[in-house]
Amino acid sequence: MPDENDKDARKRADEQAEARDEAEVEETLKEESDSGFSLSDEERRDVEERSAPRAALLHEIIRRAGQEELKRNIATLAWSAFAAGLTMGFSFLARGVLHRHMEGLPGAFLVDSMGYTFGFLAVIVARQQLFTENVLTAVLPLMTKPSAHNFGRLLRLWSVVLAGNLVGATVFAFGLLHMDQFDAAGQAAFVAVGRELMDNSALEMFTKGILAGWIIAMMVWMMAATERSRVAIILICTYVIAIGGFTHIVVGSAEAMYMVFAGESSFADAALRFALPTLAGNVVGGSLIFALLSHAQVRSGGE
Repeated sequence: MPDENDKDARKRADEQAEARDEAEVEETLKEESDSGFSLSDEERRDVEERSAPRAALLHEIIRRAGQEELKRNIATLAWSAFAAGLTMGFSFLARGVLHRHMEGLPGAFLVDSMGYTFGFLAVIVARQQLFTENVLTAVLPLMTKPSAHNFGRLLRLWSVVLAGNLVGATVFAFGLLHMDQFDAAGQAAFVAVGRELMDNSALEMFTKGILAGWIIAMMVWMMAATERSRVAIILICTYVIAIGGFTHIVVGSAEAMYMVFAGESSFADAALRFALPTLAGNVVGGSLIFALLSHAQVRSGGE
């Protein structure tokens, strides 16, 4: 009898030990899952890989990119910005060509607005210097470490890139009008696209510029979160700018200067009614609103 009792006691002890081990394993598998579901190590890694990055991580990715931009020398910035201005002219060209061939057809505006996305796609994928993109990336280092030195570097970057973009867009507009690449109907389509822009008042240029700057800043933030959907993000965001009729300082400069060269608008009108209000709106939307809110979210410990 004592032997049988000892056997039973050892069996119960083994079963209890096994149950404790199983409970410990189960608890280990659950420890990183708030839902209480059992996850293996491999499954937990899958969850981490598929989880959206925290806002702080996105902020740091963009801040570091801005830091690198601020370190570039003036010549490099200027040539890249000039190339970007020329390339952005293709948004105007593509939209005008589609407008020429779609005029009078149902949904023509929605189709020709797709052309607007082309220049943005080319510039961003080619990593050329675009002013409205730099409004977000370059301002985050200043917001993170405010100083006269960083502010000076920001103004240097903005001034060089903006000047290069505007010169490039102006050269493109001049060439588009005077190089005889399109017939009279094509030129009329470009004028029609430019007239849509110049029909806005200065206040409308400013308020629509805020939305365009905001959308570009959101685009930059979203692209930092993923490598696989960058093209789709660029196309969707810039298409929304096009169909919304929002004003963008670089693409709009190609349109406005085309109107000036074609004798449809004065230079003063292009500068005072389009360029200055639109530039102010893009900076407010991309920097003072989106960048400031995003920075505040991270500084306050938001996810």
